[in-house]
Amino acid sequence: MAGVTRGEYKVPGGKLVAADVVVEGGVLREVHISGDFFLEPDEALERIDAALTGLPESVDGARMRTLVENAVGDAHMIGFTPVSVAIAVRRALGHATGWGDHTFEIVHPGPVEPVLNLALDQVMLDEVGAGRRGPTLRLWEWNGSTVVIGSFQSLRNEVDAEAAEALGVSVVRRVSGGGAMFMEPGNCITYSLYVPGSLVEGLSFEQSYAFLDDWVLGALNELGVRATYVPLNDIASPAGKIGGAAQKRLANGTVLHHVTMAYDIDADKMLQVLRIGREKLSDKGTKSANKRVDPMRSQTGMSRADIIEAMKNHFRSRYHTVDGEVRPEEWTRAEQLVTDKFATREWLERVP
Repeated sequence: MAGVTRGEYKVPGGKLVAADVVVEGGVLREVHISGDFFLEPDEALERIDAALTGLPESVDGARMRTLVENAVGDAHMIGFTPVSVAIAVRRALGHATGWGDHTFEIVHPGPVEPVLNLALDQVMLDEVGAGRRGPTLRLWEWNGSTVVIGSFQSLRNEVDAEAAEALGVSVVRRVSGGGAMFMEPGNCITYSLYVPGSLVEGLSFEQSYAFLDDWVLGALNELGVRATYVPLNDIASPAGKIGGAAQKRLANGTVLHHVTMAYDIDADKMLQVLRIGREKLSDKGTKSANKRVDPMRSQTGMSRADIIEAMKNHFRSRYHTVDGEVRPEEWTRAEQLVTDKFATREWLERVP
């Protein structure tokens, strides 16, 4: 087809959807949807194509989704959704991007103060948003025990301050929402993804969690962990929860998506400093954990370092990547943000 552009979208846990589009005079003159999905009755595919043909090139994903839903009617879409069709068309039009449209930088600096990791998240998100840095995967290392609470959590409701101080556990607040995390050197695996809004264009917040977690599920399955995504933001296995994700978005759509997975956590110590953890266990009639939470260690039999290397190698196998580093100016700004924001009582106690 002359002048045809093609867009593809792989549904997390589902099928590939492709859109071949011809645009003339700012209008979608021809639209053909294809893929390895299932659709019954198959005549619904012609209705989908017809519903999208004739739309203006500027049409947004929400409008296309509604039109596809109406065209499908009572037909059964298996392995794909109206949203996935809209994303494939938007990619064909150049409004949305896929993983293969980007080169990702992988950075894995050595241990730093926990609070500096949080400042780096804001700095690197801002850098991607400003176009000064491309999409980036950063692996965390830290040199002290800490509790990281979500942006909107109550400090006093989540953390036993006296226990934390007695145990030498710092308490810090991140820019994303979600729940509290107990982290000690060597007991968790944490990473941050910084991606442009075009990569998640057309996805709801819930859909973007599944989409951005898809690669790590693949990495875990390669390691023998039957990992699955559990809405809204958990990663689980048959043996229980492995970890959780959180997000922060800039006004221009740029996304910070970070995940912490338990490698080998001292549950007793965690429950001394996290109030909410005690409440959850009390519901189960448990007075003391007196054990370790070790899903990654026990299910893989691998060291934390080896798991991280395997994760990075899996990411490299799926996407275009280069090895990189946190730039000097990014370190400088992060250190300043620690002083001006993340280490201040005003930030930590923004929700008392």
